[in-house]
Amino acid sequence: MSAPATTPATTTAAQPRSRLGDQLLQSGLVTQTQLRQALELQNKRDIKLGEALVTLGYVSEDQIEELLGAARNRFRLGDLLVAQKLIKPEQLQEALVEQKKSGEVLGRIVVRLGFITEPELLRFLSKRLNVPYVDLRALAVDESIARKLPEENARRFRAMPLALRKDGVVVGMADPSDLFALDEIGRILRGNVLPAIVSEMALIAALDKLYRKTESLQNLAEELGQEVSRSRFDLQALVQSEELVDAPVVKILQSLFQNAVETSASDIHIEPDEEMLRIRQRIDGMLHEQVIRENHIAPALISKLKLMAGLEISEKRRPQDGRFNMTVGGRSIDVRVSTLPITHGESVVMRVLDQSMGMLKLEQTGLDELVLARFRSLIQSPHGIVLVTGPTGSGKTTTLYAALNQLNQPERKIITAEDPVEYRLKRVNQVQINAQIGLTFAAVLRSILRQDPDVVLVGEMRDKETSEIAIRAALTGHLVLSTLHTNDAVGAAVRLVEMGTPGYLVASSVRGVLAQRLIRRICSACAHPAQPEESELNWVKAVRRGGLPKQPQWRVGQGCDNCHHTGYQGRLAVAELLEIKGAFAEALRKEDFERCLQVADNDPDYRPLHLSALALAEQGVTTLAEAIRLHSAALDAQVSDDADEEEHPSPEATPPEESASDSDSGDG
Repeated sequence: MSAPATTPATTTAAQPRSRLGDQLLQSGLVTQTQLRQALELQNKRDIKLGEALVTLGYVSEDQIEELLGAARNRFRLGDLLVAQKLIKPEQLQEALVEQKKSGEVLGRIVVRLGFITEPELLRFLSKRLNVPYVDLRALAVDESIARKLPEENARRFRAMPLALRKDGVVVGMADPSDLFALDEIGRILRGNVLPAIVSEMALIAALDKLYRKTESLQNLAEELGQEVSRSRFDLQALVQSEELVDAPVVKILQSLFQNAVETSASDIHIEPDEEMLRIRQRIDGMLHEQVIRENHIAPALISKLKLMAGLEISEKRRPQDGRFNMTVGGRSIDVRVSTLPITHGESVVMRVLDQSMGMLKLEQTGLDELVLARFRSLIQSPHGIVLVTGPTGSGKTTTLYAALNQLNQPERKIITAEDPVEYRLKRVNQVQINAQIGLTFAAVLRSILRQDPDVVLVGEMRDKETSEIAIRAALTGHLVLSTLHTNDAVGAAVRLVEMGTPGYLVASSVRGVLAQRLIRRICSACAHPAQPEESELNWVKAVRRGGLPKQPQWRVGQGCDNCHHTGYQGRLAVAELLEIKGAFAEALRKEDFERCLQVADNDPDYRPLHLSALALAEQGVTTLAEAIRLHSAALDAQVSDDADEEEHPSPEATPPEESASDSDSGDG
């Protein structure tokens, strides 16, 4: 089914059809005449069908409950998922154990544990229940239709009307198999219900947005500014109170996080200026700015955030780092907070991590199929090092977590050393680095090797000591996954040698290097064919070392409400994969880096990042401008690296703690 928003709306609705009534007829508990009389009583008294049947004495409450229970038992989700090979039997058993502890529904548990993604589960349920699946996050909800179901009922039945059709009302439901809910919704709407399955989290967020429209940041800021200017604002009381949920400062923060979740923003920046307060959100890698005139509200906002993150409110002279968890629209959000003293107060940057999304599978990262197949083969090696490299924000952490998700089986012992631990993984022992107490990557790695691991993840190869221990682990039968901050795959192998590790050890231990970036995807709702400019076509000719592609599908996004008028929606990984073997490994052993570049350049399996990006542009997945932007950024970074090497020729001259680049823990 196409999204309900595209379905022609009509004011004509079909007569209500009773799913519960159908089940009662099929079971022989009532006759057609009895059902008709019960429906008449239901409409006359505006009561539930089951209540009408019991009132007339046709069935008992126990019979109705037994019928509903039998319907539920015919649909055993766990067994069906195993039968379709969407999850494994041992994963079902683990989920059932978790269900006994938490009382959650099984579907929510298998998604939370990373056994299946929510879209995969919903598409399976859609086919099984023979109802369409609707992605609410990509749908422009018609409020006039959605409000036909009162908020109390919408939240109770986890449902939202989406479209009117001649044969009934399309209703998005978290559980379309709920016969009682279907009948009640039909009675309230006085029409036939056409159920569609939707994400429960997306539904809760949509209901929050529909019934509790967040006030504009500017209006809230003005309200808070008035309190401050009238000297009625008790900062200490506000930041310490859990009851003042209606206070403007709390509303502003609620609005900020609600918007961040709805737009999939990765970061929120709060920056006081001399005359205003700037609030910026990073969406698909790009910052979007909103300016608030009341800059004097900044101390209140920042103090509340510092309190939530467990930081010292009175300390404004030095940077601080903290984190907190919160629930937004039914989704569990982890927020990392960093403060920095600046001229006009404190700058606060918050990294927003949606814990409810579950771990991605490797195929969901957007990696090219050939690259994906080779990368999968690398991480299945019983020993060796597999590196993922790229600048901060290039998606390295996401790819590594997806790799761990695939490797995470009962027969494997997996231990990680991370700074910080971003996502909590079942069955994985995760260690938080704390250099202040001597818990460095190197120190943790030494201890990890005494824990009998099969797979080790090291958040980052920061120095010679860490790399040497990792190499020793790889050579003694462990699979090691880690990251480096380099611009390409060849540069990662060279960087390890430059850090002081002999080339022959690097060549013997490193299996392969995946270098990646994140590139913006064209919004599917507003994409249309485009003709590139001459300068763009000249770039294509230059990087292809020849003519233009034969039948490219150049496209751009015009901009619409779905993509916030940017023309882009979402990002995917673009990567190059270099396997350390053959002639390349031999050149690396000799530390002949020029030869390494020549071998990689002539390797038919090695496709550089910019050519992978160009291929996506040719397919109409991204724009040509994005591919050029990625290539230009890589060239700029390479020039910067070359300048740094000339200024600091010996990396060993600086202590590891000072020369180490920042952790890339914030990758999307």
